[in-house]
Amino acid sequence: MKIAITGKGGAGKTTLAVYLSRYLADRGSKTYLLDADPDANSALALGLDADDQQPLPLTELKDLIRERTGSDSNYGNFFKLNPKVDDVPGDYSIDAGGVRLLRLGRVKKGGAGCMCPENAFLNSVLSHMFFADDAWVILDMEAGIEHLGRGTAQGVDIMLVVVEPGRRSIHTAHEAAALAKDIGVLNVGAVLNKIRGSEGEEIERLLEPVPVLARIPYSDAVAAADMGGECAYRGTKEQVSVIEELMGKLKELGDAPFEPDHSAG
Repeated sequence: MKIAITGKGGAGKTTLAVYLSRYLADRGSKTYLLDADPDANSALALGLDADDQQPLPLTELKDLIRERTGSDSNYGNFFKLNPKVDDVPGDYSIDAGGVRLLRLGRVKKGGAGCMCPENAFLNSVLSHMFFADDAWVILDMEAGIEHLGRGTAQGVDIMLVVVEPGRRSIHTAHEAAALAKDIGVLNVGAVLNKIRGSEGEEIERLLEPVPVLARIPYSDAVAAADMGGECAYRGTKEQVSVIEELMGKLKELGDAPFEPDHSAG
């Protein structure tokens, strides 16, 4: 299954991506975590520190991009739109305790119509991984929703929107669900994060019709792990229970796709 995770900045996208990745890897599943956030911190969230080997962002592999796309040193007008990339996930990811971590990096030439060698290269890597049958792929997307309009998440099976308590986070979830439909992602659900007490019921009501698939309670231990540069996922009974509930809902959602309402939010 290929899962894209989005939401407002700071809502907990990377936390959920690490929870899912570690849960799957601990059970022997081949798992890739793709860090598509320009402010990449998945390595730290997995427990790697500054002294550990870090994967280079793919967009910084200039020589490889020129070689594979056939572009010249000035990125001329002619280059391959579908370069060879089947070896990239294995060669340019690192093993973080069973999770293969791959950083995508930032395409510096902005605009919805950008088609530069870096973008062609990244699109080919994503397409290759999304259509590979032998691995789980978790895509930790950049904050917000603007990037969805560029079709970054095309090809994923499920899009999860992480929602923390707050109206801005709920508004972002509604907009993300509507835009997901525009790029062909019909399976969309929300995961509530940092939930205290009974506040989850009110958030679920405000999120309708976006279905809530799981709730992650607020945890001082998770905050402490972040401060200490440790992996927040410890495989505790509570964490496993949340992810197992989510996995069950993902299957249900795949059987009955949610059709976002563009007027929501």
